[in-house]
Amino acid sequence: GYLFVVALGVDTRGRKHILGLWEGATENATVCKMLLGELVCRGLRVDRRYLWVIDGSKALRKGIEEIFGADVVVQRCHAHKERNILDHLPKKHQGTVRMKLRAAWGMKDYTEARAALSKVVEHLRTLSEAAAKSLEEAFEETLTLHRLGGSERLRRSLRTTNAIENNFSLTRRACRNVKRWRSGEMAWRWAGAVLLEVEKRFHRIKGYRDLGALLSALGRLPDEATVLAPREEVA
Repeated sequence: GYLFVVALGVDTRGRKHILGLWEGATENATVCKMLLGELVCRGLRVDRRYLWVIDGSKALRKGIEEIFGADVVVQRCHAHKERNILDHLPKKHQGTVRMKLRAAWGMKDYTEARAALSKVVEHLRTLSEAAAKSLEEAFEETLTLHRLGGSERLRRSLRTTNAIENNFSLTRRACRNVKRWRSGEMAWRWAGAVLLEVEKRFHRIKGYRDLGALLSALGRLPDEATVLAPREEVA
């Protein structure tokens, strides 16, 4: 099959938009740069600060930084980081650690959340140094929305890449109707067409009324897409 990187944005009214897609995987920095470069050519400004919601792909991060600068604001996906941490642990410890992680990330105040997450790191060190390092690697960036003062409802909407991943099943189902792909371009066109149809079913994100405060925290006027979440999809 074919693999595509997809970028989704959220505007100031909380509406989600498919911004673009490019053939390849998020493990490839060149592919990520091609997608982001296309968005820039179509008008996405590089002199504005955005909140990037991404998983732990180093290539994806590199692509974003090379185009938008090393000081990009990143919210690391809680779901991906949680799975990565739990993968380092025996099953008998996973339930407790999952509960501790979610309790820390679920706190309203940044200082309290940071203190609670620090305790999770200490607990992980007693179980697995690899698991502890996994959390430490993304420690602050899992708390970016807390640090920006994002409301609880808005944090629930933006703390993972689920905003786009939840719609991939529809894309896969539609693309299964094609028995033979003649070329990557054909797969590209099909994936794009299906994603645009899926976009029509999008709902506003929860907490969208608080996006203005988030934009102020990012230091820019509320007239641009707020969130960009590049992810990969298979056709």
